[in-house]
Amino acid sequence: MESPPHPGHRSAPRRRDAMKIHRLLIVVAALAAGPAFAQDDAAKYPTRSIRIIVGFAAGGGNDIIARIFAEKLAADLGQPVVVENKPGAGAIVGTEYVARATPDGYTLLVGPTGMTVNQAIYAKLPYESTRDFVALSELAAFPTILVVNASSSIKSVADLTAYAKANPDKANYASASASFQLVTELFKQKTGAPMQQIPYKSATEAVMAVVSGQVTTAFVDAGPASPQIKAGTVRALAVAAPVRMADFPEVPTLKEIGTDVDGRLWTGAFAPKATPPAIAKKLEDEFVKIAKMPDVVARLKALGVDAVGSSAEAFSRLVAADIARWAEVAKSANIKAEP
Repeated sequence: MESPPHPGHRSAPRRRDAMKIHRLLIVVAALAAGPAFAQDDAAKYPTRSIRIIVGFAAGGGNDIIARIFAEKLAADLGQPVVVENKPGAGAIVGTEYVARATPDGYTLLVGPTGMTVNQAIYAKLPYESTRDFVALSELAAFPTILVVNASSSIKSVADLTAYAKANPDKANYASASASFQLVTELFKQKTGAPMQQIPYKSATEAVMAVVSGQVTTAFVDAGPASPQIKAGTVRALAVAAPVRMADFPEVPTLKEIGTDVDGRLWTGAFAPKATPPAIAKKLEDEFVKIAKMPDVVARLKALGVDAVGSSAEAFSRLVAADIARWAEVAKSANIKAEP
């Protein structure tokens, strides 16, 4: 005959069940409190210094823009904001560094249009510009200007196109990076003007190549081009932007003369993808505010750059659209690169 179960045998399962329920309640409570904790973290953020990574050497346009915003961000947030330059491989080194950084809001990236251009021309990258980053805000934008030597007989876009078609073995262009190359290739696709690329290390060198007559033409940004236009050493044929430039109101946009090329480039702020939304939003709001400060607008204007300060949503749309646009141009021109 079986012995009756010991009373302790009944209580043990009950204790285990009670412990499971207790643990479950703890997990539920933690999940419920999660957003509150995140909000608390964002309210306290930052509690230490922030690093802004720039994928180029110090002194370039992207670096200067980053430092202007870093100075204001530090003043607003009450913590040091340090700009670190990590140049290499067309900014791929610095961009990958941020993609792999801890997503806590303390390591940010200030990157140019090259974020989308690299995505278009490299078959393989150690990151993906939309998958691995939160686009916080477009900080600044600048039009590209199509220039020729001032002594050249080329006085219009129509003249340039006609010259290139008549002299395919002589017509060439300077480009300081893949971004300028793709703008020019888009122009070639729209006009049918054959021109060979001559690469240069910087936009300043590209402008000087036009001044010295080493190349026929170049798309360059306003910073290095404006002094030469004003000095009369180069002639501006058109602006690759939606509207004319205030400094050169007489220079038409390409769209106005029937060549729909928007070659406007930008610089924007990014954070690693899993950055807490509340912290990302706080940074977005800060960048938008800074871009509207009169002294920031004036400092950027002196560089030939327009302050923007877009919303994260608008900037995300721009990044996605640019990747698609430049990928199409690169494919048509058979432009590829290896990291």
